[in-house]
Amino acid sequence: MTTAPDFTIRTLGKCTLESPMAQDQSQRTNFIADDAKLIYDSYVAAIERRGGLEAAPFMEPAGPRRNIYFDPSKSRAAVVTCGGLCPGLNNVIRGLTLGLHYLYGVKKIYGFQYGYEGFIARYGHEVVNLTPERVDSIHESGGTILSSSRGEQSTEEIVDCLDRMDINMLFTIGGDGTMRGASDIAREIDKRELNISVVGIPKTIDNDIGFTDTSFGFQTAYSEAVEAIRSAHTEAKGSPNGVGLVKLMGRLSGFIACYATLALPDVNFILIPEVPFDLEGKNGFLETLRQRLEKRGHAVVVVAEGAGQDLVASTGKTTVFRKTDASGNVRLKDIGVFLRETVGAWFRERKTPVNIKYIDPSYIIRSVPASPVDSVFCGQLARNAVHAAMTGRTELLIGFWKNHFVHVPVQTAISMRKTVDPASDLWRSVIETTGQPKMVNT
Repeated sequence: MTTAPDFTIRTLGKCTLESPMAQDQSQRTNFIADDAKLIYDSYVAAIERRGGLEAAPFMEPAGPRRNIYFDPSKSRAAVVTCGGLCPGLNNVIRGLTLGLHYLYGVKKIYGFQYGYEGFIARYGHEVVNLTPERVDSIHESGGTILSSSRGEQSTEEIVDCLDRMDINMLFTIGGDGTMRGASDIAREIDKRELNISVVGIPKTIDNDIGFTDTSFGFQTAYSEAVEAIRSAHTEAKGSPNGVGLVKLMGRLSGFIACYATLALPDVNFILIPEVPFDLEGKNGFLETLRQRLEKRGHAVVVVAEGAGQDLVASTGKTTVFRKTDASGNVRLKDIGVFLRETVGAWFRERKTPVNIKYIDPSYIIRSVPASPVDSVFCGQLARNAVHAAMTGRTELLIGFWKNHFVHVPVQTAISMRKTVDPASDLWRSVIETTGQPKMVNT
């Protein structure tokens, strides 16, 4: 019998108020029943391994409820964006504002600038009043109108601010670091016995947040990455022994690299953190690349930023002054620059000319507006976050699991980092697309 994840959702109290959406006679709302459940596992065999249906874990579906906890006329909401930029941030801010205002009649919605810094008095960041007029066209631009920042801030001071401003609902938009902060805030709120709901919207182009199939910004990210690969392919074919080398973001997960490769199958080699590879040796990457150039005269290589960290470290060529960034993420050594230099040196030693065109589109990718698909997704996430907060649910994020929007406890979500499974259909599809061999010598 395997251990089941904990999907228990905390609530602030009983929902005794009828939702304004139930009173609106102009539309029919399909409310989610209080006892509605979605099964976590897809396969019967997995359910049986857990001890049968009664022992299987269930997830709570997201969506509007007939009864709510907070009185909209007396509610105040706060919105904050944290961490690095990501396509769709403005879409989510807009979706939260319009959902609170039009669906529930919440009129006092505050945007806190520069991440969790915005709650701390000594930074002096002004609070933004979020109104339908203020957010009317922000979805047409990349970035976030609230700006962002990384780094830990005093949980006590953040809750002090929420308490002073009589805020009932806090919406945190960010990645795993942001969600860890949101969990700490929720626990401090609970300790003080305050009635403040904390709801997260998972943001990361890396797509590495656990218990959610995808996070907003990811689809836009790999769509933009396709253009970098297209350019690399053109450059590689434009010179003898041309190598188009593209480094894509993803930290320790190779999802962007995989999906971009599948979207534009001109890639000959893809290197991701989850699949080790050797540089030297008869089966290593360098020799395999040489064989490709000998046969076809050009090659396109996509490398995820977390790939080959052991290889870079073994050379001692890259110095990292701090082991982690302000968000607590491991600082990765630059595998893209390392490969560019290593490949060039290796071929020079063998008196073989090679033309390497290196492209790193990282900041271009994360700063563009959301794609149409991501725009739709952002709006759905935002509205479901509003529904969850209005019912007093707290310390959760809105996930997307097996084509359903669900509530996931923050602690459960951040308990694991999602990575590409080398035994998955995804990785098999990538290998079938590139045709690359296993590049290890054992």
